[in-house]
Amino acid sequence: MFDISFSELAVIGVVALVVIGPERLPKVARTVGHLMGRAQRYVNDVKADIQREIELDEFRNLKQTMDDAAAELNTSMRETENSIRSAGQALQADLDSAASDAKRALDFSHKVEAAETTPAAAEPAAPEPVPVPVPESAPAEPAAHQAELPLAEPAPAASTEPVQPAAPAAPAAKPPANATTGTPT
Repeated sequence: MFDISFSELAVIGVVALVVIGPERLPKVARTVGHLMGRAQRYVNDVKADIQREIELDEFRNLKQTMDDAAAELNTSMRETENSIRSAGQALQADLDSAASDAKRALDFSHKVEAAETTPAAAEPAAPEPVPVPVPESAPAEPAAHQAELPLAEPAPAASTEPVQPAAPAAPAAKPPANATTGTPT
């Protein structure tokens, strides 16, 4: 602590012996020893307190650095989450749009298939000409001049609604059989 050599201590001891005297010197030396020990403990305590404060400051700085890093990481995670969420929402919107387009295309293809498979004629079929009989009282004309007129007017244009086929005709009823002969009556 102090740079005091042995020769300097010897000079101080001789002066103390002359000034204090041989009777009180041991008591004074003990008191000085206790005071020096207390001073040394006090200095060591102050050094330890200073060291603890330095360590606390270092820990505070480290803690602050860690808190800043954690906040930065948290912010980064939120930004990443938001970007992923927005990308997911955009993808969901694209998928919904594609699904609705596919549904519309499928509905349209079903309508086209239904229109192609129904027996609705696009062009009305011309009815068969029916020969018109010539009255007997009229002069006989050559067969080439006899007019063949259609019986009905052409049907209107076919609609896009599917046509229901007609129900099959019921079979003709058989007359009841004679119970004894088994022949129809």
